[in-house]
Amino acid sequence: MTSWPVQEGVFALGDFQAERGGVIVDARLAWQTHGTLNAARDNVIVYPCSYTATHEGQRWLIGPDGVLDPDRWFIVIPDMFSDGLSSGAADTPGYPPLVTLRDNVLAQSRLLEEVFGIEQIAAVYGFSMGAMQAYHWAALFPERVQRAVVVCGSARTALHNQVFLSGLLRTLEAAPEHLGHGRFAEEPRAALKAFGHIYAAWGLSQDFYRAELFRTVLGYPDLESYLQAEWVEGFGRCRAANLYAQAMSWLHGDISANTLYGGDLRRALRGIQARVLLMPSETDLYFRVADNAAELTDLHAGSLRPIPGIWGHRAGSPAGLTEELAFLKRAVRDWLNT
Repeated sequence: MTSWPVQEGVFALGDFQAERGGVIVDARLAWQTHGTLNAARDNVIVYPCSYTATHEGQRWLIGPDGVLDPDRWFIVIPDMFSDGLSSGAADTPGYPPLVTLRDNVLAQSRLLEEVFGIEQIAAVYGFSMGAMQAYHWAALFPERVQRAVVVCGSARTALHNQVFLSGLLRTLEAAPEHLGHGRFAEEPRAALKAFGHIYAAWGLSQDFYRAELFRTVLGYPDLESYLQAEWVEGFGRCRAANLYAQAMSWLHGDISANTLYGGDLRRALRGIQARVLLMPSETDLYFRVADNAAELTDLHAGSLRPIPGIWGHRAGSPAGLTEELAFLKRAVRDWLNT
């Protein structure tokens, strides 16, 4: 039970045209809200999901003493396509080969307008792929978004990040169960195990493993127990087709890849009117501080506040990490107050 109102539902989008071709037939967008929408409908925070996450998995940072305060804000968590709740590749016949982050944000915009009558966005907050969607919101709707909080994300997927994603995609494609184009005759268990091990090498920093924080902080008796419980079992609960589809969305992430900006990233960054807080992790292997530092020079109103420590990408989603969570909470609440 929570002390604030929580609602959830599924928004019927109809046949949804993907920007790179294809249609999501009878598309649905799952969602959850926290807090109360005020009379002016302007206390809205959009909180998109990260890779494989659902609204339930992301609600941990919401609370009167949390990062996002539902007593002040109306927080909308839209589930990304192929997360297992919204329409996805694993359960939608004819699902398009590429559903972009822009597609996700346009669907989210329809949710806010058609279900809640919301036009103005006080902030978009996101972690990882959610942070990339926050960037898309700010670029696609510059006059609607007042603030964006980008935690361990980037405006365009960096080349080194693309190499990581290519390895995941090739691993799934190499499975004997793969039928082509990210579809599978049945779940490729061996490939999913390999997928988890690859991901574990990138999700945390080299220093995390050197310090054996999986043992001293997380409480696992050894490395293999940690890998099995945190990575193999986690990805083993996912559908391979959904993992593939979301990885494709991540691979092609780019706020400028549309007719509005014509592939010109600097133009897209300069088009953002929102105040943008960039919070990379100092030791993230996906979204580097240097990437955000380069973006900062073209933002109209931005600030760069790297999260210190050796927790790698995990520092941006610091459930159970006292110092990292305190740093994130302080920075985000300060940003939302200005």
